[in-house]
Amino acid sequence: MVFRVYVEKKHGFDLEARTLTSDVRELLGIGSVENIRVINRYDAEGMEKELFDYAIKTVFSEPQMDVAGGEINTEGATVFGTEYLPGQFDQRADSAAQCIQLVSMQGRPVVRTAKVYAVYGQVSEGDLEAIKRYVINPVESREASLAKPETLKIEHPVPTEVETLHGFTDLNKTELAAFVKRYALAMDEDDVKFCQDYFKSERRDPTLTEIRMIDTYWSDHCRHTTFLTTIDAVKFEDKLIEEAFRDYL
Repeated sequence: MVFRVYVEKKHGFDLEARTLTSDVRELLGIGSVENIRVINRYDAEGMEKELFDYAIKTVFSEPQMDVAGGEINTEGATVFGTEYLPGQFDQRADSAAQCIQLVSMQGRPVVRTAKVYAVYGQVSEGDLEAIKRYVINPVESREASLAKPETLKIEHPVPTEVETLHGFTDLNKTELAAFVKRYALAMDEDDVKFCQDYFKSERRDPTLTEIRMIDTYWSDHCRHTTFLTTIDAVKFEDKLIEEAFRDYL
């Protein structure tokens, strides 16, 4: 059975929510937004109800700073949620599961987290999409369902072969833009065009795995460390470490 709890910072401790409200009003220019609440949602499976209830006040929340409950009142608000993409490491969920295991001295439960945003004020569909783009990094997260799942277990079908993206080298500019959006790539259209030219030179279409690998290592974080880092001078204060470095070179 899946148990769910919502945890929200009390007034005065809700820095994340107040900062987001300010950013939306000033950076995005959506002055009609009156307030945004940010609520952490936890789903847990593989534990008894008694243990879950105990974890609400000891693991999932800090009673001095948080309000926790099985339901949230979002009347008058536009609500959406975000969650990590499958395969992305969720530190909040992992830490919660480890803490519960330490408390129970039994098996580790499955924990999934999400953030729920409640937006108050007159918000158009365009405004809402702008807010979603601001808080959702498509490289690592996605919009989450607001419904509680029947189970947290994820079944992964085992592919019998690697998918080849047939027709990739023939895509025009408009189709490449749609390709970037469809696969939620970190690369932009010019990056994908560069990849397309490369695979044209090889006279073949890429596999989905190849595009995903290129996209991962061309993300902002990996690109700087993998491709754009140059060590042109190194100084040591410790002679032994310097000798080890020279041996390595």
